[in-house]
Amino acid sequence: MKTEVRGNGGSISLQNPSLFNIPLDPITGALKGCLGSLDGACIEKLLLHCASALENNDVTLAQQVMWVLNNVASTVGDTNQRLTAWFLRALISRASRVCPTSMNFNGGSMFQRRLMTVTELVGYVDLIPWHRFGFCASNGAIFKAVEGYGKVHILDFSITQCMQWPTLIDALAKRPEGPPSLRITVPSCRPQVPPLLNVSKEEVGHRLANFAKFRDVPFEFHVKDDDPCLSNETFSTQFESLLTQLTRSQLDLRYDEALVINCQNWLRYLSDESKGNTTTVRDAFLDVIKGLNPRIIVVVDEDCDLSASSLSSRITTCFNYLWIPFDALETFLPKDSRQRLEYESDIGHKIENIVGFEGFQRTERLESGVKLSQRMNDAGFVSLPFCEDTINEVKSLLDEHASGWGMKREEDMLVLTWKGHNSVFATAWTELED
Repeated sequence: MKTEVRGNGGSISLQNPSLFNIPLDPITGALKGCLGSLDGACIEKLLLHCASALENNDVTLAQQVMWVLNNVASTVGDTNQRLTAWFLRALISRASRVCPTSMNFNGGSMFQRRLMTVTELVGYVDLIPWHRFGFCASNGAIFKAVEGYGKVHILDFSITQCMQWPTLIDALAKRPEGPPSLRITVPSCRPQVPPLLNVSKEEVGHRLANFAKFRDVPFEFHVKDDDPCLSNETFSTQFESLLTQLTRSQLDLRYDEALVINCQNWLRYLSDESKGNTTTVRDAFLDVIKGLNPRIIVVVDEDCDLSASSLSSRITTCFNYLWIPFDALETFLPKDSRQRLEYESDIGHKIENIVGFEGFQRTERLESGVKLSQRMNDAGFVSLPFCEDTINEVKSLLDEHASGWGMKREEDMLVLTWKGHNSVFATAWTELED
């Protein structure tokens, strides 16, 4: 990161400001060295000092570093200041659990995550191409894979509330041979992460059905319910139960339809920790969908590896990755834009989970596109290249956004970039034939 911090512009709002009423002497030489030049590299160094102090139960040093960070952090400052504010919050959240008697912290979000209307969600998705890139690449691959099929069934595992499908429905309606009948099945359980809607999945399906009717596409929408007894359990527990229901009979799969598995920002929320000799939930999911014999599997996610057990490693990776959306928003939205603050708050929710939690509570467990590709190969899938039509569609999409956005190919994977840095990957897969 190259952005220089040039002033506070308002510090982070905390429930316990007395946390920072601590003497700075004797302050360590490392901290003194950062006070005069608070650029991105120095902020990262401070974050790592704080993480190390917390891991060593050195409350005094942790408080000293937090004091310095608090004088940098601002939710309405420049890119580095805003990012620092959320990392500081995450570290304090962690400290309140590591040293509960020394640090009292109310863990509520600085901006309460609200339930969006569908219209607001459209604006949220359109703000930067973070999600639309994956929609566009996936839809192009799906459209190509189902050519010649009169029936298509999509199993949609996604956190983006079916926002992907109107564009595909519109494309299918324009097929020269006429549209296929389309079924979409979604799980009732979902990670409790942004974006969150103020309407039910059934209402989303009803709206999609109305749009499909308008475009003369035969359409069905189904919500695959999990065990109602698990309604108060974690997403991981609910999904493990759902896995037992992902069978051809329970999904009513038909042999004359093309089955599509769509995973948008989903696999990261499936546990990758094995218990004894058991298979991880992430690998078990891949085994289950392989048994359904899909025509195509599309997997889209953020191109970053946040699976490390080391806190310091996660902070370094996260800090050098999540500056991307902060920097992109800086290019076209005012510093006090409510839309910008809410979008950044959602990223802050992610940072707090990555930094502030461990064990089963740390649900954000991203793996890079390279690691995902190896996992898919190990599971018996082979990658499918994206066709030129899809690549051109993605390029046209990026032309609608700031010039810093780009795209590159890494073997059969498409990668969204911001100023040359990998942001989001899109991959397509099919079952390896024996």
